Amino acid sequence: MSTDTWIRTSTGLGMLALTAVLVSLLALTDIYHAEADVTSEWNALRVCFGIIVVSQVSSLVTLRKVSRRKAGA
Repeated sequence: MSTDTWIRTSTGLGMLALTAVLVSLLALTDIYHAEADVTSEWNALRVCFGIIVVSQVSSLVTLRKVSRRKAGA
């Protein structure tokens, strides 16, 4: 993929990760309040964690590509 595509992808994943943080906050609040069945909240946390990890990896790859492009210019 080109660097511009990586930048767009990282931006989109970053916004998705911010949403995942908010969803995680809501799920953790339900878990803290000892709701009856918190299985769905734990599953939401697992999905949100995956989204955040993918976003971080994408951002690191993008930063590396941008820094190499600037070094070559």
